[in-house]
Amino acid sequence: MAQEDEFLQSDIDDEKTIEYIKNYLPQELKEKFSDDEFYYFLDLLDEYYSNSDLLEATPDEDGYVDIDLEKIVDYIVKEARKDEMGEYDPEDILFIVQGELEYAESLGDE
Repeated sequence: MAQEDEFLQSDIDDEKTIEYIKNYLPQELKEKFSDDEFYYFLDLLDEYYSNSDLLEATPDEDGYVDIDLEKIVDYIVKEARKDEMGEYDPEDILFIVQGELEYAESLGDE
């Protein structure tokens, strides 16, 4: 039962993240992607964070970790092409990555 609760909580967290990202996006991008694509992008972001050194990185004296957004965007675009999900404009994906990071940052403010 605990594992089921964990999956439900993860789904709720993803829904909140996607809603935040949609609100973050410029108007012309709000309807460009399906919910399935947003879930796919979140999965790729999680995969990138897990496989990179970002989660283990040591923050600087101000408590920040340097994140190379271009590397994350390149990873998502490359993986989407490899997975035959489609061709995505890196500038569009950049907004999604920034939206996800803004959401994560907003959680720290609570």
